[in-house]
Amino acid sequence: MILGLEYAFMRHAVAAGSAIALLGAAVGYFVTLRRQAFAAHALSHVGFAGAAGAILLGLSPYLGLFAFTLATGLALALTGRRLRQRDVGIGMVLMFALGLGVLFLNLYTANAQSAMSILFGSIVGVTAAQAWLSLAVAGGGLAVLAALYRPLCYASLDPEGARARGIDVRILDLLFIALVALTVAIAVPIIGALLIFGLLIGPPAAAQAVSRSIGGGIAWAMAFGLGLTWAGLAGAYAVGYPASTWIASLSFALYLLAQGWRRLHGSTAH
Repeated sequence: MILGLEYAFMRHAVAAGSAIALLGAAVGYFVTLRRQAFAAHALSHVGFAGAAGAILLGLSPYLGLFAFTLATGLALALTGRRLRQRDVGIGMVLMFALGLGVLFLNLYTANAQSAMSILFGSIVGVTAAQAWLSLAVAGGGLAVLAALYRPLCYASLDPEGARARGIDVRILDLLFIALVALTVAIAVPIIGALLIFGLLIGPPAAAQAVSRSIGGGIAWAMAFGLGLTWAGLAGAYAVGYPASTWIASLSFALYLLAQGWRRLHGSTAH
């Protein structure tokens, strides 16, 4: 079998990777639509600092990852209405988080490998418990996104118009960035803080190039995310090299192909 599903560790990897791919693509579509990719990137690095800090305190790195990511996501959402316009502040948060992570690793190096795995991910090292947790979080996250879908679409495209129609955009922004933080927190141990864009941004960016509707774009993004995950795992199993590297490389190739398709389609339409 090309994915090696006869082995338990590969079944866990496929289950967790598929769950993260679906949630990451759906949430990531709105991240790209709202131009908050840099904020999502910063959250992944904050998670690394949280994981390293938890190890220093003798706690589970995943506890620190979740706590730091969710707390920072909520703090970013509460600092103002236009997250997309605060690139400098977000960049400073990212720099500070990386500095903290390096400090924590230098203070306690006995189990530094656990924190380093947060940077690059370990999808083939996923346990059964982690796979079930990924499936549960993905299911809950997709349910929340479905409930927010209509007002989120409106507020993402026309925040002032949404506000005039009585939508509490501030609360909506708070809920969405919390959902982004949750997605990043569950995805980082699987794909890695440095390569998370392979699933969170790559498929949605490609989907926006091939579909003009939000609903269609989300469907394409989720299909792309699943395809990248399965192809990455197949490549890692059959050829070698880390699955995260395969996923990130294939995501970049998909983005280039989608951009080329859009340019060709746009030129032939005139």
